[in-house]
Amino acid sequence: MSVFTKVSHSELQEFLRQYPVGELLGFQGIGEGVENTNYFVDTGDGRWVLTLFERLNYADLPFFLGLMEHLATRGFPGAMPAHTHDGQSLTTLNGKPAALVRRLTGQSVLFPDIEQCRQVGRALAELHIDGQSYSGRCENSRGAAWRRETGRLIAPKVDADARALIEDELAAQETLDLAGLPQGVIHADLFRDNVLFVDQRLTGVIDFYYACNDSLAYDLAVTLNDWCFGSDGELNPARWEAMLSAYRSRRELTAAERAAWPLVLRAAALRFWLSRLHDWVFPRGGDMVHIKDPNQYRRVLEHHRNTPPPAF
Repeated sequence: MSVFTKVSHSELQEFLRQYPVGELLGFQGIGEGVENTNYFVDTGDGRWVLTLFERLNYADLPFFLGLMEHLATRGFPGAMPAHTHDGQSLTTLNGKPAALVRRLTGQSVLFPDIEQCRQVGRALAELHIDGQSYSGRCENSRGAAWRRETGRLIAPKVDADARALIEDELAAQETLDLAGLPQGVIHADLFRDNVLFVDQRLTGVIDFYYACNDSLAYDLAVTLNDWCFGSDGELNPARWEAMLSAYRSRRELTAAERAAWPLVLRAAALRFWLSRLHDWVFPRGGDMVHIKDPNQYRRVLEHHRNTPPPAF
């Protein structure tokens, strides 16, 4: 979450008149994240998060908002989108598509403990199970084609060692067929800053704006790569075991997923190394823009290339 598009008090007041949420009491920009403009908004009817979509395909936005509503109505701890007086969840503000969703309680954790990792593993499995009944479809905008294109775009802009690593990994990934693995709705960005806790209790999963239809094992790999590695690229085996076991207690991996697992972990690491490199090489303007360290995911990728994953 970042602030690329400024919103004034009067503009937000006018925007909120579309919704049955009461009068505006206050708002502030959110500096974390990298893609959309986000504000915390307080009104007479509660606390909200306002998102202005900066780069997402407008046609895909009903998928994300519909998924959030689908999951919330099934008891999943996700935010429920607000509806305007005429029943719309997708609107516009300052020329950008916009949505208002309930702000969930809790805080993200930087250093998760074992129980928190277990809860994230179970929540991800529940998302995969509940998502099977969601009829919407959306392709992964950061899938294999994006990774190939972005790697080729970035390669001339980085040093020789990084360029060689990108090219070698892209060649290795040509043997991975994620489409041949079990598919479903995935979060695709279930990092620590997208999960909220009150003490040991998981209270919210947020930021579904990379959600799509893709490999379930890939989504698990994305999540493990963030929650179970330090910024130095070192694996925390206890977190890994807790999260993976909790996920498998609700959804077991298939034989095909197990066979592909080492390359799936590498694909998930490559995706975030490339996206962070892209933001580093081609920075975007805006207030409170947050760019994450690309080398963290280079180290995770190198770990997976050099070390077999823990046995199931």
